[in-house]
Amino acid sequence: MTLAARVVPCLDIKEGRVVKGVKFQGLRDAGDPVECAASYEAQGADEIVLLDVSATPEGRGHALDTVRRVRAILSIPLTVGGGVRGADDAGTLLEAGADKVGVNTAAVARPALVTEIAERFGAQCTVLAVDAAAAGAGWEVVVESGGRRTGIDVVEWCEKATAMGAGEILLTSWDRDGTGEGYDLELIEAVSSAVTVPVIASGGADAARHLVDALLSGASAALVASILHDGETTVSELKRELASAGILVRP
Repeated sequence: MTLAARVVPCLDIKEGRVVKGVKFQGLRDAGDPVECAASYEAQGADEIVLLDVSATPEGRGHALDTVRRVRAILSIPLTVGGGVRGADDAGTLLEAGADKVGVNTAAVARPALVTEIAERFGAQCTVLAVDAAAAGAGWEVVVESGGRRTGIDVVEWCEKATAMGAGEILLTSWDRDGTGEGYDLELIEAVSSAVTVPVIASGGADAARHLVDALLSGASAALVASILHDGETTVSELKRELASAGILVRP
């Protein structure tokens, strides 16, 4: 049975507001997270991703009030990331209304965190968020909102983390983020072929054709942000175009 591809709007959060930038920099205001989440669900979003982009750089946990406010109006799955340093942090986010929790910087520093969250809450709740930057013939993991390169090979890290319990990978191309140049298809293909869990493609979408390319390259879902925030298109329009391209989507 073929699973339907997912269209997943992403809300990057800073100080309680949705923000968007290019390569994680030059952040600009893009609206209220509750209003955005409600609008995108009404348009047909399959899930929402909520990322507190300043939690790790500021050394704090996720803004729980924002999670609770979004959850209160949302009926579709919600993935939350940012500031997760331990299994207790993940538990707090799940209690606040998250269905899945994303881990990035802290998991790179201490990979056992992936196993701890998976064993306590299940692999289905454990999302490995990977920010990938081109490095030579491959890609390396970057952390701290792209501020630090680690030298860790992205494909190897994804293989390791899924073996340790991650049930999904949120794969962002740092080089493409906010550029509108389309997803890094070679990156998506490399990771998708190396793991057996779903991969969410992220970074660079500017048109439905970019989502089509990502899904045909092995992604199970496509993350979108700027083109929705700026009103260039809607989730429903993206889904119509995906369906026209022969890709199975949910209504």
